Amino acid sequence: MTPMWDGPILMHDIDDIKVEYHPSSGIPTKVYRFEDYGRGPGAPPAVPEADPIPWQPFRTRMDFEVAELAHDAGLSHEQLDQLIRLIHRSRIELFTLKNRKDVRDTWDAASFKMTPFTKEEVIVPFRGVDQTFPLFRRSLWDWVTDLLQDPQVGPNFVFDAQRLSKFNGEKFVRFIHEPWTAHAFWEYQSKIPSDAKPLAFILYADKAKLSSFGRAKGYPVVARCANLPIGIRNGEGLGGGRVVGWLPIVKEDKQHSGKPAFVNFKNAVWHASFLKILDCLAPLSRLGSAIKCWDDVIHVFYPIVLILSADYEEQAVMALIRGLMGKFPCPVCLVPRDELSNTLKVFPLRTCTETKALLARAQECTTLDAREQILSSQSLRDVDSSFGVLEHTDVHRALSHDKLHFNDEGLFSDHKWPELQKWVERLGRQAAVQIDSFFQSIPRWRNLNHFDQVISVSFSDGTKYEDISKLIVFAAHTVFDRDTDPEAYLLLRCIRSYVEFNMYASLEVHTEDTINNGREALSKLTGLMDKYIEDTAEMSEKSWNFPKKHLSAHLFDDIEAKGVSRNYSTKPNEKMHGPLKDAYQDRTNFKNFAEQILRYNHDSLIAEYIRNKLDHLDSQNLSISDDLEDQPDTALQETDNSDDIDVDSTEPTDAQHFSLGSKQAAMSFTLIEAGSLGNPAFERFRIKLNDFLNRAFAANSIPFPGGRWIQLVASDMIVEYRFLKVNFESLVDWRVSTDYLRCTPMFHGSPRYDCVILQTDTGIIFGKLMLIFTCTVGDVQYPVTLVLPYDRPVGIRPRKDKDFQFWRVKRKPRASAEFFSVHSIVRGCMIVEDVSRPDEFLIVDTIDTDMFLRMQDIRSQ
Repeated sequence: MTPMWDGPILMHDIDDIKVEYHPSSGIPTKVYRFEDYGRGPGAPPAVPEADPIPWQPFRTRMDFEVAELAHDAGLSHEQLDQLIRLIHRSRIELFTLKNRKDVRDTWDAASFKMTPFTKEEVIVPFRGVDQTFPLFRRSLWDWVTDLLQDPQVGPNFVFDAQRLSKFNGEKFVRFIHEPWTAHAFWEYQSKIPSDAKPLAFILYADKAKLSSFGRAKGYPVVARCANLPIGIRNGEGLGGGRVVGWLPIVKEDKQHSGKPAFVNFKNAVWHASFLKILDCLAPLSRLGSAIKCWDDVIHVFYPIVLILSADYEEQAVMALIRGLMGKFPCPVCLVPRDELSNTLKVFPLRTCTETKALLARAQECTTLDAREQILSSQSLRDVDSSFGVLEHTDVHRALSHDKLHFNDEGLFSDHKWPELQKWVERLGRQAAVQIDSFFQSIPRWRNLNHFDQVISVSFSDGTKYEDISKLIVFAAHTVFDRDTDPEAYLLLRCIRSYVEFNMYASLEVHTEDTINNGREALSKLTGLMDKYIEDTAEMSEKSWNFPKKHLSAHLFDDIEAKGVSRNYSTKPNEKMHGPLKDAYQDRTNFKNFAEQILRYNHDSLIAEYIRNKLDHLDSQNLSISDDLEDQPDTALQETDNSDDIDVDSTEPTDAQHFSLGSKQAAMSFTLIEAGSLGNPAFERFRIKLNDFLNRAFAANSIPFPGGRWIQLVASDMIVEYRFLKVNFESLVDWRVSTDYLRCTPMFHGSPRYDCVILQTDTGIIFGKLMLIFTCTVGDVQYPVTLVLPYDRPVGIRPRKDKDFQFWRVKRKPRASAEFFSVHSIVRGCMIVEDVSRPDEFLIVDTIDTDMFLRMQDIRSQ
């Protein structure tokens, strides 16, 4: 990637990207053309040389692949022995494994390819008696060294902080996404020696239910490296999250449970255990350590725990505060408990230096009352923090907003949603039926859950509540009237405002502008909620003073400091609970199961490591023929989970913008018009298409075949397609995003005709796909779509359009269906009917972050 400029500012094009590197990097500021930057940071590194025998210490490749299959399938000892005997009877490749013991011994020999677990004891006194607990951990430093030295993972590391900005025609606007593009990474690099590099850790810890009823629990600690791009860091490959610890769980004691001394003891066990996980980093955070990386270059690294990813309960343990019942329940700032509902007022931030000094003062006191008075002044526990051993790591700055638990499974699922359910219940069964019917009728959309019922159903998945929140205002706005149901109507406005705030929280890239807009959205939400709380104070005993409401106040500070919210989301970490639970159920005898689970977990890592090297070797050895690019577009076959329609790509396609699939048999205009009798959209189909093509050819200076106007005849053929894959540049992260659109009379038992945004000569319009096809003019096939436009004048808009930020459109009669080039489709969209106004529909701007910003732009214009 060659920069177009690395000197003083002269002139720039819109969308140019400026990269200001940290002064310690020695790299001057550079400006890249947008298209060149896309091939720069984050682009695939050069392919390293493959290990020719990556299966060792397995004696042969066949040995490894059989052992890998047995591991993945969870074969019993007897089944594994039987499999080995069968292979020996019919082998072709060299196969040397003898029995299950030989397999186990070879796994053990391979275990040192990656940092293994070690078992230690944690001793913490309680009431004068030492209590001993088992702890399992990997060395964090050895684990990250494995990644730095891996020839496939290593080249993806980013060592230097960057400040990124994008030229908008007038100025460069700062934007943030990865941790190294935010403030905290830059500040840390400024504190360490100029010839050193930051090595930033993201740590997560939470209990996991292993048995069906939750009686058996585990306590995994997961690490990720913030120097790796999010696609790798939050993925499932070698550079993704890794279990690095298994904390002890203190059993409850009927005699002492709930008492302050016992609660402090449990916190002390947690921090004594976590201290052993962090111990390997402690001296290195002060002195640094040299590592020879994948490219044989030696760098000195200084570690920091940049991000702690956890739900509120776990954050309270990490910060050693007293949680919900403390005078100051926030782990980040000193907001009083009775002011938690105020997300706009700024309170003093906690700091590890002040916390440590306060704890030292308390521990010097000679009486318990004096000690308690000092500690309770900031709701602290009388326990030493494990994070204090790390230079420059401040636990209160590392703790991060958890969108999953604070918003989706917090503000909405635990508070706003139950409140709305109460109002629906007061209106009676018909209101619930109306809302559920709306959810049933909503068009299916990729990556959005579809519901048949929501009002009386509980869910355990935060993603489902997030999707309900995105759609509920569109479902309920006809149920609650502003005059007759003022409180419920106001709550619906609060939910709409919450969804806007949550959409800003979800953005994959933030600019200065979107951060400011997000803060304004939070301010608006707070104002509406304050009014709702005031208006319902006499009819509700609900308290809105709870930590998860307040913690929203820190979200945009976290984004500025540590990058976008998915950098510290607990969702990819909680996803790792599933394999641990499966391992407990299928790979243990339910006794002393931690060691068995972690042995399986490490075997899986080794299998993944060797498989990764094998695949790389195979790719290197594969002779790629020149016509490989002509193979079918397999990406088209990876549609949404419910799709089993053949959507192999076919010609013609515009590879940059769209691909057509689900090809049907060619049909003549005679057959089309005969098969669509009574459908006004298809009346005079051939004549209208003929007119469209002539206008399109003339407007776009396309040569007419033979120099003569197009004259379609009844026997001419078109080819219908029922699947359309549309690529578009996301307004959020400026990368290519994809919509999978259907235009078919039967999709899993129901018709499905998706809606689209179209770019016309007069601007943006919305419409519904009615037919996608190609027609041949001369020797060229042209992709065309018949669309029913939703661009009829709406007239006077109702007040609720402003209250709920609705974008209202009106459908034309079916006879007004128009032809458009498929090239004019911008992207797909979801449109839902407003049953209270005939032929009027609402654009669902919450289906994804791009649609949210796109509709913001349309409103502003």
